[in-house]
Amino acid sequence: MTATPLLEVRHLRVEFPTRRGTLLALDDISFDIAPGEILGVVGESGAGKSLTGAAIIGLLEPPGRIAGGEIRFDGRRIDNLPYEEMRAIRGRHIGAIFQDPLTSLNPLYTVGRQLIETIQTHLPVSAEEARARAIRLLQETGIPAAEHRINQYPHQFSGGMRQRVVIALALAAEPRLIVADEPTTALDVSIQAQIISLLKGLCKNHGAAVMLVTHDMGVIAETCDRVAVLYAGRVAEIGPVGDVIHRPSHPYTAGLMGSIPAMDEDRERLLQIDGAMPRLNAIPSGCAYHPRCPDVMPRCRVERPELVGAGATRAACWLVDTNRSKA
Repeated sequence: MTATPLLEVRHLRVEFPTRRGTLLALDDISFDIAPGEILGVVGESGAGKSLTGAAIIGLLEPPGRIAGGEIRFDGRRIDNLPYEEMRAIRGRHIGAIFQDPLTSLNPLYTVGRQLIETIQTHLPVSAEEARARAIRLLQETGIPAAEHRINQYPHQFSGGMRQRVVIALALAAEPRLIVADEPTTALDVSIQAQIISLLKGLCKNHGAAVMLVTHDMGVIAETCDRVAVLYAGRVAEIGPVGDVIHRPSHPYTAGLMGSIPAMDEDRERLLQIDGAMPRLNAIPSGCAYHPRCPDVMPRCRVERPELVGAGATRAACWLVDTNRSKA
């Protein structure tokens, strides 16, 4: 990437201590996001997508803890900051959008009060200026009659409109990074498209970097510049979205792509990946994907592959290593 990364995640490791031992939930995760870039993070449930987002914004659920690696925001390390310092960064410089807008909005306060309080907490503006900015944010996120609706409560908004309010809240203090965790999952397809368009526009107009967590490859294809595919707490493949989608180098990525119905193909059956994501207390040795992989080799069962160059992408797969050796 030519631009200096705004967010740098290096060898991130997240653990959950239990009475039966320590579970490793994220194992050696590394990636960057540049200003104005949208990085998609995709994988099945349990891959570690939301956990990665929670670690970045400092909201890991106890007893989860960062046990290794580091997270840098604009060159400054943030994973080891005291709670209050991280809280100030989270509101001012890093915004968050969650899957269920009702968890982000207080049902007892009008959306206007919530927006105005957030703006005044982080920006040196008067109540009048904060209100004007709140109305402008609601308009920007596509809420009609914003001057009227600013006085309404969350329950008076539809699901799609509530998600727009949450996006407005995330943008209230003009953050430079937005972590969006499944922001379209609970919405109708037509509303999903509007929210995706909104995120892309905001990224372009505000120059914000976005980490978009989802399990929907369609959303990734439509929205992102690059994509990181996670499997069992590790990056299986990362690269430009077009290359990862159309020329996947990792069998898991190929399986994800094969399970999506194509509008221009006449197929009776979709491909499917046999088996399920391993539990944290039963991660296989070697490559964690090997029990489900159609291309498994003896080496896969005992040696764990690292990310290596595979054309335009990087993939953690011994197939890539074998193909490079033959070339």
